[in-house]
Amino acid sequence: MSVTVLRPAAPDLDRILPQLTSAFAATAGAHDRDASFPFENFERLRQENLLALTAPRRLGGQEADLPTALRVVSAVAKGDPATALVLTMQYLNHAGLEGRSGWTEALKSKVVRSAIDEGGLVNALRVEPELGTPARGGLPATIARRTPDGWRITGRKIYSTGSVALKWFIVWARSDDPEPLVGGWLVRSDTPGITIEESWDHLGLRASASHDVVFDSVLVPLDQALDPQPVGSALPYPPHFAAWSAVLTAGIYDAVAQAARDWLVGYLIHRKPTNLGASLSTLPRFQEAVGVIDGLLFSNKVLLQTAARGETGGVESSLVKHLVTQNAILAVDKALELTGNPGLTRHNPLERHHRDVLCGRIHTPQSDVVLTSAGRAAFADFSI
Repeated sequence: MSVTVLRPAAPDLDRILPQLTSAFAATAGAHDRDASFPFENFERLRQENLLALTAPRRLGGQEADLPTALRVVSAVAKGDPATALVLTMQYLNHAGLEGRSGWTEALKSKVVRSAIDEGGLVNALRVEPELGTPARGGLPATIARRTPDGWRITGRKIYSTGSVALKWFIVWARSDDPEPLVGGWLVRSDTPGITIEESWDHLGLRASASHDVVFDSVLVPLDQALDPQPVGSALPYPPHFAAWSAVLTAGIYDAVAQAARDWLVGYLIHRKPTNLGASLSTLPRFQEAVGVIDGLLFSNKVLLQTAARGETGGVESSLVKHLVTQNAILAVDKALELTGNPGLTRHNPLERHHRDVLCGRIHTPQSDVVLTSAGRAAFADFSI
């Protein structure tokens, strides 16, 4: 007998998204100054039925496509990019449930229902102090040890975005076998033996709570090992995962640049030096500069929409992430160049946008990897 899963009504994005941008922008500065996590933002997202937007429909989610997910992430990021980064991790993990090995129906349902019913957030914890980012290779130091009662996980993860608000950790680890298996273990965040050390004190995205998470012989049920594989096996992600990750991550920083652009335009309109007797926006120099910024952001729009529609391949999707991020940084740099001291004061949001947009460089895939891969592909495709 089939079971009907009730899911919330589809959110009215035309109504909701402008409200979210405005509400999140109103508190983003305070959360940035205090490095405090915006719990209230995620309660609002839960109330608006947006936390399971990309989860499978049969499990109660909305099963939104990438253009829709990008639209939501961009609107949230324009208000508060730290919130958008955590939400992006939620969307990526939910969107990958159907094509990712190791996820039983029970585990999928548990993670999705927790998002719908109680705002449960999920993220993968992969980076470690000694190894750095696993995208560049190497084995995790975190160990999953088999016991009669289940797996015992011991290790430390750094840059664990959303740490204090997550319901579920997908912990990248290796088994204690003579020939270790490597993969993810699904761990509830309230399991005994987990400690969050509030180490995150970064230049940008200060409200993302990307703290250290320490696991001390944490007991995990045997069925929550997500099909770990021998060293060197292909990653257990569905084919579309890389494109989704590149587009949504880039979308965050494009939105930061949009917020910076909007602030700049408002500033130039309202700034009327007495020696000029008119608004700065009347001067050709400033008009040209804003035109340059709008050109960069228009390029981003075309790139993101093209990639979101699935019109780019793997290498091209990574190039989109690189190009959009670079354009966003250039746009905010240009705004700072125009405003001088007012742009750098903490009384105005432009300096925060500048700090936040710089964080786009560190997300996987990083620029050197993207460009090397693109160059290698060009040589491989060339025939004499």
